[in-house]
Amino acid sequence: MNLDGSAVLHADPDRVWSVITAPAVLARTIPGCETLEQVGDDEYKMNVTVGVGAIRGTYAGEVRLSDKEHPKSYVMHASGAGGPGNVRAKVLINLEPTSEGTTPTYSADAVVGGAVAGVGQRMMTGVAKRMAGQFFKAIDDELTGAAVPAPAAAA
Repeated sequence: MNLDGSAVLHADPDRVWSVITAPAVLARTIPGCETLEQVGDDEYKMNVTVGVGAIRGTYAGEVRLSDKEHPKSYVMHASGAGGPGNVRAKVLINLEPTSEGTTPTYSADAVVGGAVAGVGQRMMTGVAKRMAGQFFKAIDDELTGAAVPAPAAAA
């Protein structure tokens, strides 16, 4: 499954970079994130609860950031498994300065297996786009001060 998209964030690329690479912020802004623990340089373990259609579950996974070019781009490698199936994804994230602030663009290539793969690519793409939209809205709220800081689930 391939997924591409973009958003508008109201801050310069340096500030956006510092927010989207901060574990405590990610724990608050990733939809369904229950825990996020840093286990090494740019490596994290996490538990996320998500659902596609009637298939809902908790996934235990790992995330690793690579090919970092501060404050322009990085590659995120993510994998997870749970009762409904498994997912493995590679996401290229680019940050472009704009007159409004920063436009992050993302291009993801994901492989999904198990029961969740049976719901169909159109439904999974819709859920993934909605989650990306929720994530970037939460990040923009962090950047603009609209978010109310809560206790972080990051370790």
